[in-house]
Amino acid sequence: MDTGTHLVIGLGLAGLAYIDPVVAGSATAATAVLIGTVLGSQAPDADGLLRFKGNAAYIKNHRGISHSLPFMALWSLLITLLLSLSFPGVPVLHLGVWVTIAVVFHVFTDLFNTYGTQAFRPFSDKWVSWNIIHIFDPVIFSSHVLALLIWAAHLAPPAYLFSGLYLFLAFYYIWRTAVHFRLEKSLRHQDADYARDDRYSLIPTFNINAWNVVKLRQDGSYMLGELKNGKLQWIDQVSRCNHPAAEASKQHPDIAAFLYFSSHACAEVREHAWGYEIRWLDVRYRHRKHYPFVGVLLADQQMRTLDCYVGWLSDERLGKKLRLDLLS
Repeated sequence: MDTGTHLVIGLGLAGLAYIDPVVAGSATAATAVLIGTVLGSQAPDADGLLRFKGNAAYIKNHRGISHSLPFMALWSLLITLLLSLSFPGVPVLHLGVWVTIAVVFHVFTDLFNTYGTQAFRPFSDKWVSWNIIHIFDPVIFSSHVLALLIWAAHLAPPAYLFSGLYLFLAFYYIWRTAVHFRLEKSLRHQDADYARDDRYSLIPTFNINAWNVVKLRQDGSYMLGELKNGKLQWIDQVSRCNHPAAEASKQHPDIAAFLYFSSHACAEVREHAWGYEIRWLDVRYRHRKHYPFVGVLLADQQMRTLDCYVGWLSDERLGKKLRLDLLS
């Protein structure tokens, strides 16, 4: 989820903590838990500091080890220890339970997005992305904001208010999962060009009634479509590129980082007088006829690097970021 949603979830879990009589009966414990759930709901994203090492390092590692099983335990222990030292006498066990819930809930919600996490490390370094909930879900965010406003106005006891909220969200997640499963299975029946080995991915959008569709064909090409109100429409196709420069570009560490993360990457190669422009696209993230999540390598005829960029950019901004204007 996005940072704002994780924040309101952290505050919401602090309200839910009032179902714990120890928390509800102590202002000190409630304050410590509030700080703990907010910190716990943000802690796994501390890997955002990797941006200072460059986009490639950030993309390769974001939601990686920081969201793993050992780090979930580490974040919980560190935050609980810090708060137990800051609030002498606070019931450490109760504090630790709510901090751990916040940390685990952060990772759990991230599993439902397209971006994915490596939540099951060290047992598996596979990126797990269930493609069920958009990274910013208006239902999840707005329901938390509404509940927090009701709590702030003292219109309802937090224990009942947030118990109701999280019961509602549990049913919402179950409903979205069931809808995703049903719609993804229906794609092959709606696709007139379906072949047995075609693979489909259904990607959530901001609109809960609209989904992006990624179809990996037998020949390695991709078909991109939209599923709105149960109707499938194909809108673009990205062909597989077998150019030697595309294969050679995989040796560049930044492109390797991009491909390590992306499960749906496809290359485009443009030849210039000075060499090659190799553009890797993550076709899951189509936006307004563009693919903004890219890995681009500029190389001369001998595949020596001239420039490289990995990250999120429009075509216009990408041209300014790289030295395309100087090389053209």
